Amino acid sequence: MTVGRGHLFIISAPSGAGKTTLCRAALERFKDMLYSVSYTTRSPRKGEQEGVDYHFISKEAFRADIKKGRWSEWAEVHGNYYGTSAEFIEKGLSSGRDILLDIDVQGTAQILKRHPDSVTIFVLPPSMDTLRQRLETRGTESETVLKRRLENAKKEMAHQNLYRHRIVNDQLSSAIEALISIVDGYRIETTKK
Repeated sequence: MTVGRGHLFIISAPSGAGKTTLCRAALERFKDMLYSVSYTTRSPRKGEQEGVDYHFISKEAFRADIKKGRWSEWAEVHGNYYGTSAEFIEKGLSSGRDILLDIDVQGTAQILKRHPDSVTIFVLPPSMDTLRQRLETRGTESETVLKRRLENAKKEMAHQNLYRHRIVNDQLSSAIEALISIVDGYRIETTKK
């Protein structure tokens, strides 16, 4: 029996929209789904673990891997590089495994060039006011950083039409249900073939 190709599920959202919580819920529900851990050249933050939060590598190694075509997508953000392993994605998909990818709008546009059949999902806050409140409640950002995050959120939300599915995270339980339903729909469709 031949194994079908897996699905690549891409989730993007502005900071504070609840993307990380939704990704965790999806991985909890779909135990066989792979999660793509990004590579970065920035230093680990307190509590971050190698291979769990990120793969931490040097800028020199990252740049060399750009030349080798190692990244499905990559970006330089605030002086640090972030990228997704093309080999990890290809091995997972060709072995029939579904993969969850948590990346930004810029990364999604790059991934879609290599994997146009990806299932793209954009998570929206119910309003900009709600997003501001969520970010303020975190208490981790200065007013300057908060303003930048809100400006970035507007820019990211302007690209939501790049995504096949949109989820408004007004009530977390409903947003989780919506995400599970989307993923389930594609997985069921594949088993029927």
